[in-house]
Amino acid sequence: MQPRTEDRTVHLHKIVYKTQFKKRAPHAIKAIKKIAEKSMGTSDVRVDQKLNKHIWSKGVRNLPRRVRVRLSRKRNEDEDAKEKMYTLVQYVAVEPHAFKNLQNEPVSEEKE
Repeated sequence: MQPRTEDRTVHLHKIVYKTQFKKRAPHAIKAIKKIAEKSMGTSDVRVDQKLNKHIWSKGVRNLPRRVRVRLSRKRNEDEDAKEKMYTLVQYVAVEPHAFKNLQNEPVSEEKE
């Protein structure tokens, strides 16, 4: 596996629909980790603090409907780690009305 980065939109409303109010934000975080694990193929997924704060910004039950995330598969620097790669999930700021026509896009490394 090679390091790679992509931007992806996660529809949180679809994920937490019919979920008990006090479990919505934790359920959303777990679902984002699951999506990252499936799309990047690594079991080690780390959620950035800004993404966590954005999801919890309106409380435990009133989540943002959609969130744009950047999934980055990186090499693990720790020698005694079980896996060679890990995935970092970061928040990408997008206006709430600007999610239309956004696709899953690979991001070139030169931008960062």
